[in-house]
Amino acid sequence: MSSTQNLKQRLEAVNEYERTPIPKNKLKGWKSFIGTYAGEHTAGTEFVLGPLFVAHGASAGDLVSGLLLGNILAILSWAFFTGKVAVKTRTTLYYQLEKIAGNRFTLVYNLVNAALFCFLAGSMIAVSATAVGIPFNLQMPSLTDVYPNSVGWIITVFGIGAITTVVAMFGFNVISKFANIAAPWMIMVFIAAAVGVLPRLGINSFSEFWPVAESTIWTGIPLEGQSKFTFWHILFFAWFCNMGMHIGMADMSILRYAKKWTYGFSTTGGVFLGHFIAWMASGILYSLFLLESQGSLVFAPGPIAYEAAGIAGAVCVVIAGWTTANPTLYRAGLAIQSINPKWKTWKVTLFVGLVTTIAACFPALVMQLLEFVALYGLILMPLGAVIFLDVFVFPKMGLASNYAELTKSHFNPAVGITWAISLVFCLGLNIWGGIEIFFLGLPGWFVAVFVYLLASKAIQKKVISVSPTLPLTY
Repeated sequence: MSSTQNLKQRLEAVNEYERTPIPKNKLKGWKSFIGTYAGEHTAGTEFVLGPLFVAHGASAGDLVSGLLLGNILAILSWAFFTGKVAVKTRTTLYYQLEKIAGNRFTLVYNLVNAALFCFLAGSMIAVSATAVGIPFNLQMPSLTDVYPNSVGWIITVFGIGAITTVVAMFGFNVISKFANIAAPWMIMVFIAAAVGVLPRLGINSFSEFWPVAESTIWTGIPLEGQSKFTFWHILFFAWFCNMGMHIGMADMSILRYAKKWTYGFSTTGGVFLGHFIAWMASGILYSLFLLESQGSLVFAPGPIAYEAAGIAGAVCVVIAGWTTANPTLYRAGLAIQSINPKWKTWKVTLFVGLVTTIAACFPALVMQLLEFVALYGLILMPLGAVIFLDVFVFPKMGLASNYAELTKSHFNPAVGITWAISLVFCLGLNIWGGIEIFFLGLPGWFVAVFVYLLASKAIQKKVISVSPTLPLTY
């Protein structure tokens, strides 16, 4: 048997339970989730987001306090929202939403969802490319670049995109193993690199750290052309940077494998290692780069890490990009596959990987990552509110769960109305209220809850409030 046939057989054998609950014998323990989340959140984005806090003029006090509170709120959201729903249903977000909203609605939603995941994964492939390009003296993108700046950049991105796509094609098991191998040493490189450059910033003892942090690293003064970030910006960004994953319920695809809903707390390690320690470490590295380059606008995580930690730093950036891009591509593949259950997930993931790789050629994905991450969470948020209400609140109120499945409807107008009004409300707050995108998620969620309850009460008057789905007992 040829190696190609063997590979195809292995891919055909991958079963991700796209339209059935996860069998009890396939549930996984804490280790799988701790490794997956540690790998995903100690990742390529951290090499971008940490420096962007420096660029936006966050002060040292605001950064530490905002990250502490924001990260705690994010962990609680993962456990009490996503974990509880995922363990109760054991389904992907996409299949659950189809049962609630109908296949015509989920067709649109899944396309939007997959596109957002592609852009996020693409930005991580671009981050990895900045490290792979170092030995080839590749021209690096700057903060203002939008389009690819060389043929070498495109070739490098396509090489990394191919490897990332192949790993994602093998499904959750391979992604989990990959993350468990990569996660432990990545955070050590982050920490070692940041500690190693402290003397170059004038820090030679523990007592000297905070004064230098306030005066040199997180000065509270934004770079030219960048907006000013306060404590509230940092708190809400830390809470909502993964809003699509927890409150938006995208991580049902991951946590449906958990034995208990409390496995949602397994995000703690990833969040605090990645969204606290790694953000601060990468901010320190970027501050040194700004200091020694006299304010250069070049923004390339690979060279920045290489300057601080040598080859280990560059390799860390490559792996960090992969460990975020892999599960994100996996989620995007599931989103597209759920449109037509006859499609093989690995073939869909291959197509999604190609689209993602093309998107990764554009450096603007990386330079606008803060705003993009906030936007993507905001767009997915209203459907997370819909699923939470449908699973936990509707049965207690005498309303029917899984309305589209129950009525054999292709479209539940209550969901469409909720999504539209919530996003229009947030857009209005942004345009006419002048409220920045980072703060729109919280009021938007309450609007989604209110609208979905009202719309469902109006639409379900003639429907018997009995769910066709039997509750799982594990």
